[in-house]
Amino acid sequence: MHGHFPTSGFSDALVILGAAGVVIPAFARIRISPVIGFILVGLLVGPAGLGAMAGDVPWLNYVTISNPEAVEPFAEFGIVLLLFAIGLELSFRRLWGMRRLVFGVGAAELLFSAVLIGLALYGLGQSSSGSIALGLALALSSTALVLPLVGTTSAVGRSALAMLLFEDLAIVPIIFALSAMGPQSTEGFGGLMTTIALGIATMAAMLVLGRILLPRLFAQAARTKSPELFLSASLLVVIIASLVTTAAGLSPLMGALLAGILIAETDYHSEVEVITAPFRGLALGIFLITVGMSVDVRLIVENWSEVLAAVVGVLLLKAVVTGVLLRLNGARKSVAAEAGLIMASPSETTLIVLSAASAAQLIQPETAAFWQIVTAIGLTITPLLAKLGQVTARRVDRQADVEPQGIATGQDAPDVVVIGFGRVGRLVADMLTAHGRSFIAVESNVDTVAACRREGLPVIFGDVARPEFVDRLNLGHARSLVLTMDDPVLTVRLTRKVRGWCPNLAIVARARDARHAAELYKAGATDAVPETLESSLQLSEAVLVDLGIAMGPVIASIHEKRSELRKEIMELGDLEDEPVLTRRRLRDAINPG
Repeated sequence: MHGHFPTSGFSDALVILGAAGVVIPAFARIRISPVIGFILVGLLVGPAGLGAMAGDVPWLNYVTISNPEAVEPFAEFGIVLLLFAIGLELSFRRLWGMRRLVFGVGAAELLFSAVLIGLALYGLGQSSSGSIALGLALALSSTALVLPLVGTTSAVGRSALAMLLFEDLAIVPIIFALSAMGPQSTEGFGGLMTTIALGIATMAAMLVLGRILLPRLFAQAARTKSPELFLSASLLVVIIASLVTTAAGLSPLMGALLAGILIAETDYHSEVEVITAPFRGLALGIFLITVGMSVDVRLIVENWSEVLAAVVGVLLLKAVVTGVLLRLNGARKSVAAEAGLIMASPSETTLIVLSAASAAQLIQPETAAFWQIVTAIGLTITPLLAKLGQVTARRVDRQADVEPQGIATGQDAPDVVVIGFGRVGRLVADMLTAHGRSFIAVESNVDTVAACRREGLPVIFGDVARPEFVDRLNLGHARSLVLTMDDPVLTVRLTRKVRGWCPNLAIVARARDARHAAELYKAGATDAVPETLESSLQLSEAVLVDLGIAMGPVIASIHEKRSELRKEIMELGDLEDEPVLTRRRLRDAINPG
């Protein structure tokens, strides 16, 4: 076998796997979303980058994407798996509870954004049919990028999920309508209604059959105790569901979403989510690489002013529309601002709609190419928009949230202020209540605050990273401050500031490990409780009791060991001048392994 060896597929695999192995850890190290890294890799190795020189420099064939069309099916599969993962996080009860957001705000956001973008383009000279097509295409937002950035459980995540779900439902009718608008089309309103009816019937049948068959399928796969078979069953369900909805005239994304929701109702959803995660991440990386390959830098340079104006115009218009609609629906200002910014960029499905509009002769190929570049740029900066949204959300509406709240002074002041009301903070509050001590808690997650208020708990909303908010806590009137946040840097900084203001206040802080506890003691904490040490002491107590040793001596020895370790931790910060061996011995004793 000395003939020509086909290297195209292998070189493409080399580029993709190499990008995943380099981009993810490299960008994680500099705390930048790997989304940008994958898109930049696609730009570099695609036909508009180094791939353009592969004909003159043969060795570049091994480090560039030689056949972009061959990679696209894998990219589409990545989006399908992403929708499947989103479905795994949902349930029919949750979807029913979101119906107002999905069909109210979601529909309004798509409609108003499309109308305003279309009117703007019509005013700039675009034809009426072309304006409609471009308005609908650019009004879509990226499911593939938005939901991984904001999740689906926060207030912003729920709002984004609702709007994106409606867009996913609308994508097929949009494409069908654009095809029917084309000058060569023979389809009409009747054809659209037929497709919708067939799609509804197909989804209903999938829901019924899925509830009957999927639990049995995964039960059989689980009994084999074969991870490979379980993975095969999971991918089989996704592919079949996508093929069925595609055959019915719907999007394959809808089939994947339904498959995820059905599996979420079974006992196997957690295992399915874990076992498909590596494939989902890699396939999504391939999709992002294809987005980068669609960017033509030369065209951007030649038309930079028009491209910049188009990107800024689309982002601003969509951000304003989304934010205003969410505010009218009762969302907080900070939630509306953050959701508006992260939903502002176009979508991966925008590229599909642009292709459909071009094929239907509603827009010229040059126009489609221009807006494809705008879309690719929008997708590239989506992580930056997410970061900007977080920063904006911290600044918007926070003062109004904390103004009516505060800590009483004088005799009515609480005994303890608890900052951070997650799992640890809530347990501390329960123990304080059990012993008749009053407290007030501060939490930065508005959903947690709302839930606690419904339970009648004294929890207020606020960001302790802002010094002016900490001033309003009147810590001088409290007896103790408990810091339970899972943010080591902020915990140390807040301890140092509060100790400077309140030298007699007892400050008890949660520490990650012995080193962090030492930093807290140096900053002025009264007590720093390392999670690793406390779990070790609790394990020691349990095993000693199980061995038959009396509870009294066990508790006494645990207290003695805790005091000994606390003393060593407090000295740990002063060991920089000691010999290396001494420091290592002490650190090993405090934090073995």
